[in-house]
Amino acid sequence: MKAPTVARATLLGLCPRCGQGRLFNGYLEIAPACAACKLDYAIFDAGDGPAVFVILIVGAIVAGGALYVEFTFSPPYWVHALIWGPLIVILTFGLLRLMKSLLLVLRFKHSSHEGRQVGE
Repeated sequence: MKAPTVARATLLGLCPRCGQGRLFNGYLEIAPACAACKLDYAIFDAGDGPAVFVILIVGAIVAGGALYVEFTFSPPYWVHALIWGPLIVILTFGLLRLMKSLLLVLRFKHSSHEGRQVGE
């Protein structure tokens, strides 16, 4: 059984070892184990990492976009709320699962565990 690429496992939410089983039970809930290769997902913990990355990425996009729109067009504030409110929600929910998946897959690929690497 060939291991999936990081990009494939991340984008599709697949088991990082076999690429067959699902990484998630729901939208953000990690499955207990891979259904195909029985890899125990309990060793994975992304912590607050995905939320931090999403906050930084979405914040940069929205702040930059809002400044551009304000200085270029000077719309009323309700236009900003109409544009940026839904965009914040869409980007946040769109990126959160992706970031969590990426951190979990990279954690498996590099054999990292709580504060140390395997073999230390």
